[in-house]
Amino acid sequence: MTRPGQLHLNAFLMSVGHHEAAWRLPESDPYADLNVEHFKNLARIAERGKLDSLFLADVPVIFDQVGRRPSGILEPTVLLTALAGATQHIGLIATASTTYNEPYNLARRFASLDIVSGGRAGWNIVTTAGLDSARNFNLDALPAHRDRYERAAEFVDVSVKLWDSWDDDAIVADKEAGVWGDQDRIYPPAHKGRYYSVAGALNLPRSAQGRPVLVQAGSSENGRNFAAKYAEAVFTAHQTLPDAQEFYDDLKRRAAEHGRDPDRVKILPGIVPLIGATESEARELEAELERLIRPEYALTQLADLLGVDPGELSLDAPLPASLPEEEQIEGAKSRRTLIVNLGRRENLTVRELIGRLGGGRGHLTFAGTAVQVADKLEHWFESGAADGFNIMAPVLPSGLAAFVDQVVPILQERGRFRTAYTGQTLREHYGLPRPANTNTANRPTALLP
Repeated sequence: MTRPGQLHLNAFLMSVGHHEAAWRLPESDPYADLNVEHFKNLARIAERGKLDSLFLADVPVIFDQVGRRPSGILEPTVLLTALAGATQHIGLIATASTTYNEPYNLARRFASLDIVSGGRAGWNIVTTAGLDSARNFNLDALPAHRDRYERAAEFVDVSVKLWDSWDDDAIVADKEAGVWGDQDRIYPPAHKGRYYSVAGALNLPRSAQGRPVLVQAGSSENGRNFAAKYAEAVFTAHQTLPDAQEFYDDLKRRAAEHGRDPDRVKILPGIVPLIGATESEARELEAELERLIRPEYALTQLADLLGVDPGELSLDAPLPASLPEEEQIEGAKSRRTLIVNLGRRENLTVRELIGRLGGGRGHLTFAGTAVQVADKLEHWFESGAADGFNIMAPVLPSGLAAFVDQVVPILQERGRFRTAYTGQTLREHYGLPRPANTNTANRPTALLP
């Protein structure tokens, strides 16, 4: 091994699979997006493979057009509470927006999930791109990109204050004295900032892992700075190894500049693995899924991402020579640039580009045997492009089962992945320490109870 250590693997779950046409396959249940038992089954499959965590994305709007793919989205912290009861070890990560929530309510939801699951919760912090979302929250325009990240920074600061508003031993439970808790070990945030004013302590104590793991998924300049300061795991998208290496090195450097240990920021690029007994079999599945795409649906979403009118895109022509620059985009800046670079680098027509995006919306799609997939993951890890991967099965549950039953054993045989859980909390899975309470971390030891 040129680089020692083991991979971190997260299962990114999306209804019947990440490929937009997965629901049209004979094996797929088009109602699975609303079926809790379906998600329990996926969680158990992921836990069978000893994966670090599973992840549910979220957006506060109907995603695209309902004709395109299953569009029901159960609120993820509610769904993860159900999955906590169906599993024992695997971490549980949910997306929640800092733009369309309030710190107290959201901190309480994640603290509740963290306690219910025994310290397995993680929060994927997003600022939410898209005008449609803004219009669902009394806004006529999408807040500016920089403003969203400034709000997010204060939101996270307040959330940490709330999670740390109880000392670890604030609960005394002294029946004889009639004292349940020590009020002197409660620390109200008393926060007054530009965006938020939060006076009182959370009505929940710290969890087994202290507080939820902080995850982030933006790769723009603002997103990188935010991740370097706050994130403990980063979900990211890259099409090429050099791009992934640049991001990895850059984010680790920025984390160090914030006085953080770069090894405590785990970087997990997304990959959509299409697995077959042979490479040709895997490519046949890829081709079948691409044939089932209805490009008229995807065209509208692509145009919105690029900041152009759908009429400016021709399915059988390359992307227009003139497109809005990343600086002009207030939505998903980094994803826009990734997609434009992909289309230009490979001289794809819009139809071909839509086909390439159908599986992972810009994440790397790879078709091959289980050995080839394992080789790909190990090569990126050894090349300094990743600490692990966000596994985005194109079809669920079959794609996740194939990864767990075929790829994971190869990685285990190579010493690249755990054969058993050695910890209980999500922080332990990711090799992260339990954070000290920010209210007591700097107190002299002699003063600590």
